[in-house]
Amino acid sequence: MKLERSTLTAIRLPYPQPIHWKDTVEEGCELLLLRLFTDDGVEGVAEGAIKPTWTGTTRRALVAVLEDMLLPALKGVELSDVRAVRRCLAPFPENRLAKGLIDSACWDLRAQAKHMPLWQLWNGTPEVPVSWTVTRASPLEMAREAATMVERHGFRTLKIKGGQGFATDGRVLDEIRSAVDTGASFYVDANAAYAPEQTAAYVTRLADKGATHAEDPCDLRPNRWFAQTQHAMPIPFVVDGRCLSLEDAELFLERGARCIGVKAARVGASIALDIAHAADAAGCAVNVGLHAESALGAFASLNVAAAFPRCAGSLPAESTFFLAYADQITTRSPEIGQGVVRLDDHVGFAPLVDWCRVERYRI
Repeated sequence: MKLERSTLTAIRLPYPQPIHWKDTVEEGCELLLLRLFTDDGVEGVAEGAIKPTWTGTTRRALVAVLEDMLLPALKGVELSDVRAVRRCLAPFPENRLAKGLIDSACWDLRAQAKHMPLWQLWNGTPEVPVSWTVTRASPLEMAREAATMVERHGFRTLKIKGGQGFATDGRVLDEIRSAVDTGASFYVDANAAYAPEQTAAYVTRLADKGATHAEDPCDLRPNRWFAQTQHAMPIPFVVDGRCLSLEDAELFLERGARCIGVKAARVGASIALDIAHAADAAGCAVNVGLHAESALGAFASLNVAAAFPRCAGSLPAESTFFLAYADQITTRSPEIGQGVVRLDDHVGFAPLVDWCRVERYRI
């Protein structure tokens, strides 16, 4: 299974209302679609969100890296061979999103060659618990969103975007607990908004208000401070922003990490699964994190999540952001019932794409 040709298509999918992230407000998201066509007529596809402050790349930079370096290096490589593809990309440092796109598209090819959905190929389970991420807004608006999504989809876990200040974050949690009376659990992602010296007080405050985990309350690094502070905290840290490779994960695990979030859509399925297995071996919980995927990217991330170990304390997959988009480029979307997505036996992601819709949103 060798590469015959490839294409790159950039699109912009709109949101029905602006989304407030830590560092920007967006009315839509740019996504890059990579298609790999093999000499035996199989097509693999992968999607990556283009967010400079998340991945350190722009659309033009990402396209240049793929067209000028990585895709030419794939010529002649046996794409069914996981190790061969890794060896091919290894000489090029960094560029995680670009490599992740290739890795994910290659897994799509392999699943089709085996006539198996990826979750089966990875010996996963078809039922994937999922959570909803409540993005930044006023406390009342966040509470209304949380209540609506729990009622509509049966989510049992909410991820709350914090980092709006101690007082505002506290009010958000109070309002959400009042609005959501179904017993749903929640945790808070502050996106490293606070300083290390503020972290103990902040995390203790979250725990007092019922939060189960604190994701990146500050810029977490695998050092002595992390080990000492995590040990003293009433709830686990979720390590996210600084864990982008197996090597990163191993450093955090050596320092006693109790929970790791992995953005499979950013680093690729192979690295995500490597991290998950290393975490599980160390007794650390692991989950698939949000990377602003559309329905196409969500299908891929959910298949990865289906293969993740589910030890005690593991969080549900965050692969539900596709619900925040005003439209999709796929013929269908993952179906959520009682906070769970049940994957079916559909093989391959490329057949799900409606290329007429892609053209509608091409940029």
